[in-house]
Amino acid sequence: MNFEYSETQVMAAQTAKDFAEKYIRPHVMEWDEAQHFPVEVLKRAGELGLMGILVPETYGGSELSYHEYIAIIEEISKVDPSIGLSVAAHNSLCTNHILQFGSEEIKQKYLPKMATAEYIGAWGLTEHNTGSDAGGMSTTAVKEGDYYILNGAKNFITHAISCDVAVVIVRTGEKGDSHGMSAFVVEKGTPGFTSGKKENKLGMRASETAELIFDNCKVPVSNLLGEEGEGFIQSMKILDGGRISIGALSLGIAKGAYEAALKYSKERVQFGKAISKFQAIGFKLADMATEIEASELLLHKAAYLKNNGQKVTKIGAMSKMYSSEVCVKVANEAVQIHGGYGYSKEYPVEKFYRDAKLCTIGEGTTEIQKLVISREVLK
Repeated sequence: MNFEYSETQVMAAQTAKDFAEKYIRPHVMEWDEAQHFPVEVLKRAGELGLMGILVPETYGGSELSYHEYIAIIEEISKVDPSIGLSVAAHNSLCTNHILQFGSEEIKQKYLPKMATAEYIGAWGLTEHNTGSDAGGMSTTAVKEGDYYILNGAKNFITHAISCDVAVVIVRTGEKGDSHGMSAFVVEKGTPGFTSGKKENKLGMRASETAELIFDNCKVPVSNLLGEEGEGFIQSMKILDGGRISIGALSLGIAKGAYEAALKYSKERVQFGKAISKFQAIGFKLADMATEIEASELLLHKAAYLKNNGQKVTKIGAMSKMYSSEVCVKVANEAVQIHGGYGYSKEYPVEKFYRDAKLCTIGEGTTEIQKLVISREVLK
């Protein structure tokens, strides 16, 4: 078992790190406070191959593995989790859904533009009254000749306002029927397809979150992904990989918060010595470092399974659940180590603290991950 980063992983991580330092770090708090979504930065990421990480070269992508994918999301998230979230959502949800389930015609049409971020992607499953209970969705698609007519709304959607294309899962059958939902590609500018209000969030404020609204929106039958009735099943498979994404995001947050706390603990002097010399602080750092290490190992095991076409449902859920809970704990301890300064926006840990919580909620809450894991272990 080889725990060393491959040359490709090292290069991918360095590219992401250099990108984050140059184009993101100078603006982190400015974007956070203004709740500004920097589309231009995602375009720049596209130029570097960071928006089509998993897309084959034949479609203009980077064709990297999930190990590189984790490294890239982690490095960006260590600087600004908001941008890490946006890069992850574009890659693993919208783009990956088209890659995994689109016809060759759809792949040729959209993937080259998405891999370069000429098109920014959104992915819509959640609705106002259906979060964890996605099967109870109300948004519908009714077939009329060569079109499906979509009506309803999707909520808490990353890039809902700024996206150029969205993959949406809507009901084509009965509520609660796992084969009663279908997935469609919908382009912005399609009549009847608009965006709703932007959410004013606690954290991840530079990552745009809003509604997708469908009002008698006509979508060509050719934009159906796979067969009618396969949308929910497809979504569950996409979320298996998406959990690796949120795990990588969590890992980046945890490492960013830990590194800031470690640095501060060596510089802050109380009672005549650096606070890192006190056992209370040393033990906190030991716990943080250990749990980060465990998160990373779980994530790369999930990546190994995904890369090799093996079932990743259980380990993916474990890695997402554990990494997200660890990042919340680490961010909390980082604030505590900073004391009063941890509560100040002059130091980075207060933002990690605010951003971290989403990781235990988005793409399946901790409670849903436990449900998935328990079902798998009890089979």
